[in-house]
Amino acid sequence: MRLATYRHAGRDRAGVVAVERVHPFDGLDMRGVVALGLDAALEAGERALRLDGVPLDEVRLLAPIRPASIRDFVAFEEHVEGVRRSVDGARGVPDAWYDAPTFYFTNPHTVIGPDDAAAFPAACAARDFELEVAAVVGPGAIFGYTILNDWSARDLQSREMQVRLGPAKGKDFATTLGPWIVTADELEGRRDADGFLDLRCTASVNGVEVGRDRLANMGWTFETLLAYAARDSRVVPGDVLGSGTVGNGGCLAELWGRHGAAAPPPLRPGDVVTLTVEGLGTLTNTVAVAPPAPPLPAFRRPGGRR
Repeated sequence: MRLATYRHAGRDRAGVVAVERVHPFDGLDMRGVVALGLDAALEAGERALRLDGVPLDEVRLLAPIRPASIRDFVAFEEHVEGVRRSVDGARGVPDAWYDAPTFYFTNPHTVIGPDDAAAFPAACAARDFELEVAAVVGPGAIFGYTILNDWSARDLQSREMQVRLGPAKGKDFATTLGPWIVTADELEGRRDADGFLDLRCTASVNGVEVGRDRLANMGWTFETLLAYAARDSRVVPGDVLGSGTVGNGGCLAELWGRHGAAAPPPLRPGDVVTLTVEGLGTLTNTVAVAPPAPPLPAFRRPGGRR
């Protein structure tokens, strides 16, 4: 099933998308649907399909879920190699990357949806997208999948990560999810012999393709990402796990690192970024710029030290 959150007649609802119509769940938002678990959610979806729906072109699709948290992994070796060159000038892949599927937490409060404007910080000039697939966690298992765009302010990211933390302000201004959640059962037939989902992924800017890869090139399965996220910690229904950016042009910075120059150029205001993942749909956003932020007070050394 395709499950969406949408706005219609001034009301936000969760529903099932089928045959170009969307059918509402009765009294549940998407976090509530996911919390049911996959089997019960599919049953609720069948009941929703018996209700009157509205044409899909009469609703505004929103981010399909407001996540409890977002752990964004970095599971594609090719991406690590290219972006590392671009962001900090280093070559190769760190040995530690092969030990476990590393992730960072990004901001669940700045999630945007299909066709929303992605507003970059005014101080950013090196604007970038990142093509990812995200798993939505249900009770103890993966509930479904959606497309994730991990927008990146590369110049801010490069500077702040010199402190060995981050990426912080290089990332936390916007993350897109959408256009809907495809339940896990729909994609079981797309697994390869090792259990990896094998889906074609493409990225384009203003209608020109800049990247193409297959999701099966991940270094770890989503089930492994979930197991690692839960290790010595807690994962709850509604958490989102990003795959990390696909290789072969899944973001501009990877290409900058490989080419040794900013080609293709950084995103400009008004650019239209379109991400397509086989079986999941297409996600489009327009690049924008936020108003300038006020300057920070200057650093003060404790006790007047120089």
